[in-house]
Amino acid sequence: MGNPLQDQLLKAGLVNKKQASKVKQEQYVQTKKKKKGKSVRKNDRKPISQAEVARAAEVARNKQISRKQAEERQQHEQQAQIKQLVIQNRVERDEKNGQAYHFALGKKIHRIFIAEEMIDRLCQGQLGIVQLADSFEVVPAKVARQVAERDKGAVISLREPGPGDDEIW
Repeated sequence: MGNPLQDQLLKAGLVNKKQASKVKQEQYVQTKKKKKGKSVRKNDRKPISQAEVARAAEVARNKQISRKQAEERQQHEQQAQIKQLVIQNRVERDEKNGQAYHFALGKKIHRIFIAEEMIDRLCQGQLGIVQLADSFEVVPAKVARQVAERDKGAVISLREPGPGDDEIW
């Protein structure tokens, strides 16, 4: 007794006896291979040549290089955005008549000379200090937060208002 679907296809004339026996033989081989624990696809694959291995390694290396270049390009774009933000929004300092404002960066204490009202605004969290290359610039707090989104290490001093800072002057 065979497969009822096969019998119907044979009676309808859609397949001949040779095609039906071929399909039956393939099904038998597949069931035997599955019982032995062998994968049908494993046996159907061609052995991998050294050239294919080299090509695959080259493709992986190229992907890694392009990923690294994309990261570098993104970092460069972020630094350019930071520079543009700081230059466009920096607050002019009073180098000649200003007071020294000291802040720590790593293990060193740095100072910049700014006007007295700017010191008050720095303490209130309205202004922040950002490092741009080897110089320090004073920018509005909003700009300092935008810089911090791109590079947290560039923001040197930014006081966040606390719960007790809600007093109105």
